[in-house]
Amino acid sequence: MSADLSMARWFKSSHSGGSQDCVEVAFLADGTVGVRDSKNPTGPALAFPPHAWDAFTASVAGGMLGQLAE
Repeated sequence: MSADLSMARWFKSSHSGGSQDCVEVAFLADGTVGVRDSKNPTGPALAFPPHAWDAFTASVAGGMLGQLAE
């Protein structure tokens, strides 16, 4: 998916503890969700449609990602 992230308002989780090793997220007006590495804000970023982001966050909240890594 291609998205214009030039005007995105990026933020880190309040649980990041101020570390530089974080993921930043931006919610765009059309529902697209941008994700980037906080250590490289001018580097590449990913863009997800709303349904894909919702599925990802539901998997994280449900503990499913830890099961996939095992």
